Amino acid sequence: MNGIIPKSKTKGIDFCGGNDECYIIRSDLGCYMKTSNLNEGSDISVFSLHPACKDGDHYLADEGGYFYIIKGNSYRRTKDLTTDSCARVYTLHPNCQGGDHYFKNGPFFTIIFQEKGTYRITRDMNQDLDASEYNMHPDNRNGLYYWGLTFFFFCFLKPSSEWGAEFCACPSLRQNICIGVFSVHPDILNFLPGGLSITKGPAFGIWENIKTMTNTSNTPVTLTNKITKKIGYNKEKMSQLTHSWKIAASASLETGELAKLIVKMQFSLSAEYGGSRVSTEKESWNEATEVEELLSFQLKPNESVYLWQYRMGLGEDPVLFCRDLKITKDPKPPTEVPLPPAQS
Repeated sequence: MNGIIPKSKTKGIDFCGGNDECYIIRSDLGCYMKTSNLNEGSDISVFSLHPACKDGDHYLADEGGYFYIIKGNSYRRTKDLTTDSCARVYTLHPNCQGGDHYFKNGPFFTIIFQEKGTYRITRDMNQDLDASEYNMHPDNRNGLYYWGLTFFFFCFLKPSSEWGAEFCACPSLRQNICIGVFSVHPDILNFLPGGLSITKGPAFGIWENIKTMTNTSNTPVTLTNKITKKIGYNKEKMSQLTHSWKIAASASLETGELAKLIVKMQFSLSAEYGGSRVSTEKESWNEATEVEELLSFQLKPNESVYLWQYRMGLGEDPVLFCRDLKITKDPKPPTEVPLPPAQS
């Protein structure tokens, strides 16, 4: 399991940095996060994304407070990702097209061509001014995401290892000079695609035996029993994921709703990134409540029936109690997954 989904397998999700802030864009959630320190999880705020600023191929930020959103062969420059203020659109110079990662630090834009192991720097992505191209050091080629810092430094998120999720701060892509390797704070990880697999554990789906009915007599009988099952979402437990986030007044999502969306997304991911690749859209995502149901069975002598309920969880925490029951005469839990596969 790799944990964080790399940028190469997403759209509209990216890191960008400007001044001392780091921004994490989640177009799939309709919002973005700002923090002053990925390692300490400091000053976390979440803002809504303007529709014009969603679904970019790449996102950059600079020290002057501008954001750049690349889509195809053009880019949009705006002062604010929530209001899209002062927006203008430019054409990407042919030499600046087709990059795998983009970031800005100091006066230069950096464009990484990951497969070739090269990067290009330029002062202007529209005119390709003062451009140069260099080879990357092999140790700097495996980043999941790249973003710029002040003072000509940049960072990249490393693939998850036995130490969890970490990022490097470096002065050069050409040399293997890392001024520090830092862990990503759990409050930040909870916002990243696949991050819940690191903070909570991988997703699971199991059939839970909620009732067993047995005819212990030597004659056929009809047994009627009231069963109680829990239906819905463990809202209280999952809302803890976002307890330290400040949700901006302009954001369209409340904290609890945002946590719910993140959990849904995690379930839909492949097992490689800690998900179950299932869609839970048709299940009840209201706060979990207990529901009673009266069931009757005709049982032969010494015959048993087993009532099973499917539930989803993360790590060791039950999260979603599905509505449907399955009734079997086999004491072993069913093996099929009752939820439809997630769309890739």
